[in-house]
Amino acid sequence: MSDGQVQAIGTVQRRALFSSFIGWMFDGFETSTLILVGGVAAMLLLGNPTPDEIRMAVGIAIGATLMGWAIGGTIGSILADHIGRKKMLMISIAGYCALTALTAFSPSWTVLIVLRFLTGMFLGSEWSTGTALVAETWPDKSRAKALGVMQSGYGFGFFLAAGLWLWLQPLWGPEAWRVMFVIGVLPALVLMYIRREVPESKLWLEAVKQSGSNDRTAAKGKSGLANLFSDREALGNAFATLVMAAVTVSVFYGTSALIGPYIGSIAAKQGLTVSTWASMSALIYNGGSIVGYVSGGFIAERIGRKPYMLLMFMGAICSGVMQAYTPETLTWSLVSVFILGVFTLGTFSWMPIYLPELFKTRVRSTASGVVFNLARIVSFPLPILTAFLFSTVGGYHMTVLSMTLLYFVAILALWFLPETRGKPLPN
Repeated sequence: MSDGQVQAIGTVQRRALFSSFIGWMFDGFETSTLILVGGVAAMLLLGNPTPDEIRMAVGIAIGATLMGWAIGGTIGSILADHIGRKKMLMISIAGYCALTALTAFSPSWTVLIVLRFLTGMFLGSEWSTGTALVAETWPDKSRAKALGVMQSGYGFGFFLAAGLWLWLQPLWGPEAWRVMFVIGVLPALVLMYIRREVPESKLWLEAVKQSGSNDRTAAKGKSGLANLFSDREALGNAFATLVMAAVTVSVFYGTSALIGPYIGSIAAKQGLTVSTWASMSALIYNGGSIVGYVSGGFIAERIGRKPYMLLMFMGAICSGVMQAYTPETLTWSLVSVFILGVFTLGTFSWMPIYLPELFKTRVRSTASGVVFNLARIVSFPLPILTAFLFSTVGGYHMTVLSMTLLYFVAILALWFLPETRGKPLPN
């Protein structure tokens, strides 16, 4: 164990977790806001589009966000190994707050897509930086639990967005989507707290010291990316986890945008308000995700990292099968949506829990960021392709089932990876 890896939980650990949780919560708020308000925004900015044109437009906007997330997140994770966890966390939060504010004033759909791409660049860099900071600050015995709680911030952000949209849409009418993006500026208030109260990772400072650098320039030798490619074991682990991450991201983004319209259509048949029940489905979906997020760390600590991931991946497949055979009633559909949230969004916890334990400090942020963000390069066409899949395989039920079956590929990749439970972070 390195001297920088503490074995007690105190103020430093709680501050690191709180700041990373808040940053990731607003990442979730940002991403889900587009999913929730995309249809309304497209109708206003595109004139009178058809339903198929709306689905395609929203898919392109989500895809642009994912592409920006992949590029910016990869760059940001490399910089976090170079300039430090704390500084990169602050840069990412400041960047996405500023661009979110600009998104609220988009005069056209084209401008909105460009701004979503740029926003995504800063959203992506926050996760790997916050993950590295929490992983390197918390003790071995509690690390998985802390990272599961950090990951739950995304679900709370999604939950917050769905709840606010449910409240704001009737008050502000068609322009409520702009208000949602304005609210995304709030995490800027956290920056002063991080600057004053959150210390830099001691493990990172030790790695800097060992490299002969200082805390302003990190490593003047090889970059984290060069170090990753020069380590065969790390590169093999990165490739296998990239396959798993690509499946995780693809299934979520390929299915999440379908849930609201589907539940809304069932509500319409019963004479209920479509927008209200579409928002309600998002709340229920993310309620399920929070269960998956928070429980992930406790389960992984109890049964091991690989058994936990296998459990979640199999659960995702079973939730897809359940979707295919759930009766088209509002009650049963919402129950199945909750379960889908546990396993297709809640399963994201495996990444912050497992990835930091596979890589050494000098490449931890880089490797985690490359895996987490390059997965979005693979998955960014999924929201667009799902629109076509929806029309060819038989609608919502079979589309969701088709997507969740991808988890068989993730299970195959898991076979080649080591178990890390109970082991200290690699130095």
